[in-house]
Amino acid sequence: MGLQVRAMNLGEVYLESLSTGIITQQEIDWITTQQSAFNREEEAMALRIGRLLDEGSLQIGCRLFEQPPMHVVQPSPLG
Repeated sequence: MGLQVRAMNLGEVYLESLSTGIITQQEIDWITTQQSAFNREEEAMALRIGRLLDEGSLQIGCRLFEQPPMHVVQPSPLG
């Protein structure tokens, strides 16, 4: 199984972090290397991520799986 590589977008990182409560080290590294190119809105998102980390609302970790969209019905394990 290969590693999936795709371009990051700060808006996606922000929303994914808020929805899961987790931000990965790779995402933090990407934010710090790209911050000089951020526009005003992106700077505000990056600052908000930092504040959420400081207050403990976001944890640094890993996401083990991608959550399916809410409209996808998962099959029952009972059949």
